[in-house]
Amino acid sequence: MKDKLEAIKAEALAKIESAEVVSTLNDVKVAILGKKGELTQVLKSMKDVAPEDRPKVGQMVNEARQAIETALDEKTKSINRALRAEKMKRETIDVTLPGVKKLTGHRHPNQIALEDLERVFIGMGYEIVEGPEVEYDKYNFELLNIPANHPAKDEQDTFYVTKDILLRTQTSPVQARIMEKGNLPIRILSPGRVFRADEVDATHSPSFHQVEGLVIDKGITMADLKGTLAQWAKEFFGENTKVKFRPHHFPFTEPSAECDITCFKCGGKGCRVCKGSGWIEILGCGMVHPKVLRDCGIDPEVYSGFAFGIGLERVTLLKYEIDDMRLLYENDMRFLDQF
Repeated sequence: MKDKLEAIKAEALAKIESAEVVSTLNDVKVAILGKKGELTQVLKSMKDVAPEDRPKVGQMVNEARQAIETALDEKTKSINRALRAEKMKRETIDVTLPGVKKLTGHRHPNQIALEDLERVFIGMGYEIVEGPEVEYDKYNFELLNIPANHPAKDEQDTFYVTKDILLRTQTSPVQARIMEKGNLPIRILSPGRVFRADEVDATHSPSFHQVEGLVIDKGITMADLKGTLAQWAKEFFGENTKVKFRPHHFPFTEPSAECDITCFKCGGKGCRVCKGSGWIEILGCGMVHPKVLRDCGIDPEVYSGFAFGIGLERVTLLKYEIDDMRLLYENDMRFLDQF
C-alpha cells in the first residue's frame, strides 16, 4: 500500500511540475483527487487493510493528498504570475509615442445644402415626402403629361429595367403618387436621387439629386409660386437675393418658367460666378398643367397648383463656389475637410 501511494504521489508531482497551463493542473487534480481519482480509490479499499494498520495507511493517504494539493496550488500561482507578466508586457504603453488622433465625421456638403433647403420649406409648412427610386413609367412619364411618343422621353435618356419599369429621371413621380391619393390641399417637398444616362463631367453625372416642390389648393396662382421662390432664395442665398422668371416649356406645367436669381457673390454686378451677367439660372418651375391634375383625379376647375424642381448638386456648387461636381463624390478628404 505504501509503495502504491508513493507511486501515485510521485507521478502526480511530476505531471504538476511539467504542466504549462492551468487546464493541465485541473486534469491532474481530477485524476488524483476527484471522486473517481486514484487517492479516492485507495481510501475506498481501506476495508481490505488490517484494522491495526488503517490509522497508519490513512495518515499516509492524507500526507500524499496534502503534498499534491500544495504542489497544485503553487504551480497554479506560478503559471498565473507568468501569464500576468506576459500580458503586462504586451500591454505596455509607450508614453513617448504620439497620440492617436480621433477623426470626427461631419455632414457632406450635399447634406448640409439639403438640410438648409428643407429647413426653409418646412418653415413655410411643407411636408417632406420620399418615394421609390425604381419607378413605373406611368408615374415617371404618363401622369406627368409625357406620353410614349413625347420627345421629352428621348431628351431625358432614361435607364429602363423593363418596358414599364425604370430608374426615375426626376422626383416628380412622388408628386403624382401624392396627387393620386386625393388628400387635398397638398404642400410637399420631395428630395431624392435620380438617374439619367449622362456622361460624367464637371456638371453632369448619371446619378444626382433633385428636390421638387408641389402645392395644390384652391386659388393658387403664379404670384404664389414667385413669392415662395423669392422667400426661399433670400433665406438660402442671402437677404438681398432677387428672382426673375423667364418663359420656358415643361410638359407638366403651363405656364412654365426658368427661375434666375441675382448673383449672391457680386450682388448682380457681374463676376466669374455669374459669368458677368449678374444672374444665375437656378431651377425650373410653373403652374401644374390641368391635364396632370385631371389625370391624377383632381378637378382643375376647382384646384390649381404650382411645382418647381431644384437640382441639389447645382445649388450646392453655387452656394460653396465649387467648380466641379465630381468633387462631391470622389471622397477626397482634402476637399471634404473644408466643410
